[in-house]
Amino acid sequence: MNFLSKMERRFGKYAIPHLTMYIILTYAAGYVLYMMSAASNYSIFSYLTLDPAYIVRGQIWRLVSWWLIPPSSLSIFTLIMLFLYYQLGTLLERTWGDFLYNVYIFFGLIMTVIGAFILYAIYGDSVHMFAAQFSTYYISLSIFLGFAMTFPNEQLLFMFIIPIKIKYLAIVEVLYLAYEVWQYWQLGLGVPRLIMVVCSLASTLLFFILTRNHVRLSRSQRRVRREFRRQMNGYGGQGSQSAQGTGQSSSKIDRTTFGGGSNRIAVHRCAVCGKTELDDPDMEFRFCSKCNGNYEYCRDHLYTHKHVE
Repeated sequence: MNFLSKMERRFGKYAIPHLTMYIILTYAAGYVLYMMSAASNYSIFSYLTLDPAYIVRGQIWRLVSWWLIPPSSLSIFTLIMLFLYYQLGTLLERTWGDFLYNVYIFFGLIMTVIGAFILYAIYGDSVHMFAAQFSTYYISLSIFLGFAMTFPNEQLLFMFIIPIKIKYLAIVEVLYLAYEVWQYWQLGLGVPRLIMVVCSLASTLLFFILTRNHVRLSRSQRRVRREFRRQMNGYGGQGSQSAQGTGQSSSKIDRTTFGGGSNRIAVHRCAVCGKTELDDPDMEFRFCSKCNGNYEYCRDHLYTHKHVE
């Protein structure tokens, strides 16, 4: 995360805001092309697939044109799913920040291209048979899994009736992917399918090993926080007193007196462990909207604490 934080300070201004909206727009453009192909009986998608055999022969537009291949056929159910992905992706953008979300999405796209060229190195021109399977389906799936790992206890209405925690739906999805790979293995195509899945979901597999418990603030929020800390540090003093017990409201401002009579203020305090920003200047704190009261938690306890009724 230190590496990503340094990269964000240097390149964060280039992050694309509202990236989820643009992803959905590429899906919409893909469905328009799909309807045009159906009306004209001409396969437009055959010129858009991620096919390394054609890319090395000069059709370099295929490196990005495959983004236009929609994740599934057009139906009412698909429209509902796209609306769901838009909501999930937008919330992830707000939670992680634009830069981290950009890295997550584009790393998955780049790894998908790398996976395609790995298959080309193994199978040569026979990679044609796999090209159509590289689609935006895995982009949508990575958004869903990313949301499930960030907000595991949020509920979705299965069949619009049954409330199910999203982490259980994510587990089912992962198990289905494993079953799908096993099916392909029985047909002698397990290796290419495994490479395809692992590379396409590389951002999910790797990203959350490093960042699962990391709670993001927006760049503007972090800038305000840094400025506040600089002002508070001007009052002098070192160290702090840890809170005793749990369940303390973060709205209560703690003052600790140090040698020389100078005061330093702890603005944030975790209601579980009592840690403040004075204990760890890099720690991030957030309020829990599900707790009955003004309770704030550090990033280590934001998703693991017991909600106050």
